[in-house]
Amino acid sequence: MTKNKTHPYKQDAEDALRAEGQTQPEIEALQDQLEETTTKLAESVQGWQRAQADFQNYKKRIERDNELMYASMKSDIVKKILPVLDDLERAIQNRPADDAWGLGIDLILRKFQNILQAEGIKRIEATGAEFDPNFHEAISHEPSDEVESHHVIEVVQNGYTLGERVIRPALVRVAQ
Repeated sequence: MTKNKTHPYKQDAEDALRAEGQTQPEIEALQDQLEETTTKLAESVQGWQRAQADFQNYKKRIERDNELMYASMKSDIVKKILPVLDDLERAIQNRPADDAWGLGIDLILRKFQNILQAEGIKRIEATGAEFDPNFHEAISHEPSDEVESHHVIEVVQNGYTLGERVIRPALVRVAQ
């Protein structure tokens, strides 16, 4: 048997070429040329498919990089304004009971907190929680009868997260 049986249309093509008066060497040369062209076409298709896959991966990587850059920029801005939030919270904690300005400051504080919450910024709840160095920064270790060992006694400065990322850890006092 000849190699012509490998392609379903080769026998038909061979019969057509013989009917036109082509000789066996000419038919074999044309078949070799057809196989070579078919191989080149398959390689070209594979190359095109790889290029498409590479392009899709590139697009995904660019989107992911842009999202990371946006989150990083957002957290940098929030880090800069968190001290203002801290000052507002201290002002509310230390205001005189009959101070009318305190109500205005409280309103500003709540608006500020709502804006941060709308942007995905969340306060790290630490009071009474077990100390976690990923979310808390201990400024002191103190004996305590009221709080279990290695749990937060008090939050000195609130910490915040943006999604899974810690923007600022909570400064805490920890029970020994």
